[in-house]
Amino acid sequence: MRQLPETDRDAIRLAQDPQFARWLDQVTATGGCAHPVHLSGSTTTLDGTTGEILHHYDTRSEPGERLLVRCRNRRATVCAPCSRLHAGDTFHLVRAGLTGGKNVPATVRHRPQLFITLTAPSFGPVHRAGNDRCRPRRDRGSCEHGRPSGCAAVHAPDSPAIGQPLCTDCYDYTAHALWHAHAGKLWDRFVIGVRRHLATSAGVVQSRFADHARLSFARVAEYQRRAAVHVHAVVRLDGPAGPSDEPPGWGTADHIANAVRASAKKVLVRTPYSPAVGEFALRWGTQIDVRPLHADGDAPADDAIAAYVAKYVTKGASETGAGTDHKLSTCDDIDTAPVTRHIRTLMRTCWHLGGLPEYAPLHLRAWAHTLGYRGHILTKSRAYSTTYAALRAERAHHVGRAEVPGTVTDGQWRYIGSGHTPGAALIAAGVADDLATSRRLDAEVLKDGEWVR
Repeated sequence: MRQLPETDRDAIRLAQDPQFARWLDQVTATGGCAHPVHLSGSTTTLDGTTGEILHHYDTRSEPGERLLVRCRNRRATVCAPCSRLHAGDTFHLVRAGLTGGKNVPATVRHRPQLFITLTAPSFGPVHRAGNDRCRPRRDRGSCEHGRPSGCAAVHAPDSPAIGQPLCTDCYDYTAHALWHAHAGKLWDRFVIGVRRHLATSAGVVQSRFADHARLSFARVAEYQRRAAVHVHAVVRLDGPAGPSDEPPGWGTADHIANAVRASAKKVLVRTPYSPAVGEFALRWGTQIDVRPLHADGDAPADDAIAAYVAKYVTKGASETGAGTDHKLSTCDDIDTAPVTRHIRTLMRTCWHLGGLPEYAPLHLRAWAHTLGYRGHILTKSRAYSTTYAALRAERAHHVGRAEVPGTVTDGQWRYIGSGHTPGAALIAAGVADDLATSRRLDAEVLKDGEWVR
C-alpha cells in the first residue's frame, strides 16, 4: 500500500468504507461534479394543515455527515459535468425565445427577430488568419518603434501569432482595458438607442415607446483572438405586453435592422478624465452584422443559434484567450498566469488603471483576470424567455424533488467545505466519464432510429 500513489491509496480507503455505496450514489447524483459543495443540515416536510411530519432528512446518516451538491460552475475547464448541465439550460433558454416553449407562446417564432453581432473597435493592428497574407505592405515600412508595419506571412488558423499585436508599444492597451470596463454601458446605451430610433422612425413619441412595443433580447459576450469582446445577440420585437402580444404593424425586421445599425454607429461613452491617461471616447467597432431570422432558407437555424450560445457560455477563460478562470490576488499573480504576452500586458494595464482613484468604481483589479470585462457572459431582458431558476425548478419537479402543494418545508443548512480528496476526484471523474459515454451511446441509438431496452 505504501508504494502506491496517494491517489490510489485514497481511492482504496474510500472503497473500503462501509458507506461507500451511499457516497457513490451522492457522487452519481451530482453527475460526477468535479468540485461539489459539502452541506450539513436537515430538512423537515410538514403537512400545512395538521402539522404532521411527512418526511425528515438529516445528513447525520450520510457518509461524513454531509451531502454533496453540484458546484454549478458553467466553465468546462473547471467542472465539465456542471458545465454540460448549464449548456443544456442555456440552449432551452435561448431557443424558447426563438420558437416558444417553457411558458413562452409559440407565436414568438413569427415575430420580427434578428441575430446581430457588435464588435470592439481597433486598438492597433494584430496578426490575422486566412488564405491571404496577413497584413501586406508595399513600402515595407516600420512603425515609430522600429517594428515592421506589415506582415507578409500566411498564418494557419491555429497559429499562436493570430490576435497578437504587430507592435506591443503601438497597441493601445489602456483603451482596450477601459473599453472592456465600459462594454456593459455601451450595450445599455445601444439598446436605448434602438428603442429611440424605432420610435422616431414610426412617428411615436420616444417616451411612449413602451405603450406600443417591447424590445427583448438575449446576448452572449465572446472574446475574439485579439482578446477583445464582441457581442452576439438575438433581438425580438413584441407588443407592449411582451411575448403574448403582437407587435405593431410598423415593427418589421428591416425596420429593426435599420435601428440597430443607426444606434450602433451613434453610441458614445466617455471615460472619466484621468491626469495619467486622459479621457477616452468609446464606441462600437465598425464591423456590424445584422441577420434576419425566419426570413428565408438562408437564415441561421434556431437550434444552431441556441447551440452556439450554449456551447460558448461553457468555455473557460483559458479556452478563449480571455485571461484566467480565477481572480488575481496580487500583481505578482499576473507574472505566473499561463497566458500570452498580449494577455499579460492587458492584465497589467488593468491592474495599473485599477490603482487610479478616478477608475476606482470600475474595480479593474478585481476584473483583471477577465481583462477588465465586468459583464456576464450571457444576459437577457426580462421578457425574452424563461429563466435559469425556472428551468432548474422544472428539472427538480421532473426528478421528484419539487415541493408538494399544501406542505411546509423547514430546512437548516450550512456550508462545511467543497471539492474532493485525490481518490474521490479520481472516482468522480470515472463516474462523469461513464455518464458521458452513456449519453453519447443513447444519442447514437436515437440518431439511428432504434432503441434497445
